Amino acid sequence: MTVRRSAAALAAASAVLCGAVAAAPAATAAPSPSPSPSAALPAGLYGTKDPTYDGVWRQSLALLAQDAVKVVPSEQAVDWLTGQQCANGAFASYRPDPAEPCGIKTMLDTNATAAALQALVALGGHKDAVDKGVIWLKQVQNEDGGWSYNPGAPSDANSTAIVISSLAAAKARPGTMTSGDGRTPYDALVSFALPCTDPAGAGAFAYQPDTTGKLLANGDATAAAVLGGLGRALPFKGPKPGGAPTCETEAKPTPERSARNGAHWLATTLAKTGHLDSPPLPGAADPAPQPDFGNTADAVVALSAAGHKNKAAGALAWLQQNSAAWAKENGPAAYAQLVLAAHAYGADPRDFGGADLVAQLNATGPAPESTVAPTPSPATAGNEPTGSDTAGIWWIVGAGLAAGAGIGFVISGRRKNKQ
Repeated sequence: MTVRRSAAALAAASAVLCGAVAAAPAATAAPSPSPSPSAALPAGLYGTKDPTYDGVWRQSLALLAQDAVKVVPSEQAVDWLTGQQCANGAFASYRPDPAEPCGIKTMLDTNATAAALQALVALGGHKDAVDKGVIWLKQVQNEDGGWSYNPGAPSDANSTAIVISSLAAAKARPGTMTSGDGRTPYDALVSFALPCTDPAGAGAFAYQPDTTGKLLANGDATAAAVLGGLGRALPFKGPKPGGAPTCETEAKPTPERSARNGAHWLATTLAKTGHLDSPPLPGAADPAPQPDFGNTADAVVALSAAGHKNKAAGALAWLQQNSAAWAKENGPAAYAQLVLAAHAYGADPRDFGGADLVAQLNATGPAPESTVAPTPSPATAGNEPTGSDTAGIWWIVGAGLAAGAGIGFVISGRRKNKQ
């Protein structure tokens, strides 16, 4: 799950509500949302910080991570997530009053929706909610086949990839979901892939083209695109390691080949320092790139999904040694990313550099129904999410599209974490 929220990027949302539209990631520093008193937060919500920009996101990741390690979450936590869904099937980043219907000013969020759908599929028993979410995602698909963070903006690799993963989890066959122009989500995704001949980012994915149309390698986008390009969803446990990842140019790039080229870039980049970096924000006191813990965790998941977890060993060891303070500061989403990385790799998240990530995650929300560690079982090579199968949903989509005509969407720019 590679799209994350930071206050610096998400603060742009207030400007969007005033009519500003941004087509690229926010790049200016902004103050972090101040933590809200825990008494003011919903009882079922994970974390104690202001959930305005990441409530649904962090809740979904927490539930996905708990599912990965066979923790049965609190019913209160699951009910909070399902209560955030709008009547049209979408999720906003956070709705402080779920009893108030979603309206034209509700900032509907494809990333929150995709994350929530993966969590609900993993938990099982939420077929209607998942079906409605899939229908809404179809309604807001861009003509190029992809998705933006908020409906109405240009597609980006991160949003497109996470939606693909959610559709794969729901068994909604993303390769058959065509736009009005007849393009699929995979068509959009491969358009963000850098060629193997690119000297600065061979095989990587860009978030979006820059103002000149050039594609620039982006670790967040690449980790997301590898998982999406392979049609994988969370939680995922990688297959046994295969050969070394390679970058190969095809006359007509396929999603899988592009994803494997992305895995090659991740492996090559991680080999240098053991972690990915985030570029400094303009005006930062220290202009040097900073280690990006979240993207490094996501890269471990992506390489494991591609069958190259042996190339992620150094990154996992680096996270075990260095991520404790970052996770404590960032709370449930950070703990969940580390749990999912350990799970995908095949490591024990209950003994992660001496820390019990599962206990730390559980402590950020309502007490789970069950926390008994499962008896080890042989790892499976595939990703077989539990829950509802939405094959056959497409007869509903037509009706949903008709019902969705005239829906107004608040346009906003991409909001992206550079922790």
